[in-house]
Amino acid sequence: MSDALSFLVKARPEAMGHYFAFLKDSGKHLDPKTRALISLITKVHSRTERGFRQYLGRALHEGCSAAEILDALLMAFPALGLAKIVWAVDIILAMDLPQFQPAALGAEGAWHDVMAEADLAPGGIARVDCDGRGLFVHHGDDGWKVFDSRCPHQGTDITQLALQGTTLTCPKHQWVFDVRSGRCIARGDRPLTQWESSIANGRVLARW
Repeated sequence: MSDALSFLVKARPEAMGHYFAFLKDSGKHLDPKTRALISLITKVHSRTERGFRQYLGRALHEGCSAAEILDALLMAFPALGLAKIVWAVDIILAMDLPQFQPAALGAEGAWHDVMAEADLAPGGIARVDCDGRGLFVHHGDDGWKVFDSRCPHQGTDITQLALQGTTLTCPKHQWVFDVRSGRCIARGDRPLTQWESSIANGRVLARW
């Protein structure tokens, strides 16, 4: 909520109470994902960056995929126009969310040199910074897995300190992940973003 809205709630609580009740009632027959997408579009229409960032996080929390969010923006083209859609996408790119990386959206992506294969023993887990992106790398019996270090809930970058054994806990809302598989095992309902990986000339590579 903006500082102005917070002020109005305090200064005119009865009037603003009716306003928020109207908003809540007007969307009561919509599923949470649809309601979140419509709210997101209203923030793009008004070019409210703070609100857009807030409602983008809410849309992701309600289970909207990156593709669904982009579709909603493009479907609103007749009302928004290209300039506002580009404005919104610029903000999304600046947030550097893993869900919106080319490889996560089915595009080709680019290969990145993550680490030397010899630097991580079988069963080991390491957090690595590679080309501006945090990664958790697991060398398992079934091969290598590379996960984005950002929590799929609200994009919090999870540090090495959050890793205990094979369990990774996001410090913001305590979503818990098994770093061997990326699966969310407590509090949340979405896995870590996994990047395609390969081994070439003794180097671990990942594509995003």
